[in-house]
Amino acid sequence: MNWEKLKLSHYFKDPVEHIYSMSVFDTKEYDMLYENQNNLDHKCWKDFDSKYKIGFEFKEDFTKLELNKEVICLWFFKERSDQTLAHVQVAEKQLRYHSNTFLITKSKDIKFVETKRKYIRNPFVQLDMSEKQYNGIVTRFQK
Repeated sequence: MNWEKLKLSHYFKDPVEHIYSMSVFDTKEYDMLYENQNNLDHKCWKDFDSKYKIGFEFKEDFTKLELNKEVICLWFFKERSDQTLAHVQVAEKQLRYHSNTFLITKSKDIKFVETKRKYIRNPFVQLDMSEKQYNGIVTRFQK
């Protein structure tokens, strides 16, 4: 992935250590993946898999979030027609659920917070990130 694009301004320690960024992944490439989210056998997803060599699962909704991973690495695929102001809560901190946004943390205290009007689905990609990869990223910001 393009983790080298992460900046100190994307790194937070409060209330738990996490990374939250909207500027990691190329918008054009994201749009192609977004358009083909219902066909993970599409060439763009195969190319993504070959290029970045990171395991991933596309999830239709936050109820499918797997918290048994070393690191929770989420990439939001918010529907373009979804005008709700949903949030993802990490510990007590609310982060906006925006398209093409990454949330990376070792915390398991993650919840999806919907507004009064529920949207049909809240898709995201859960990436397989090891603790070693995560530590390599955050070490850059802990100097």
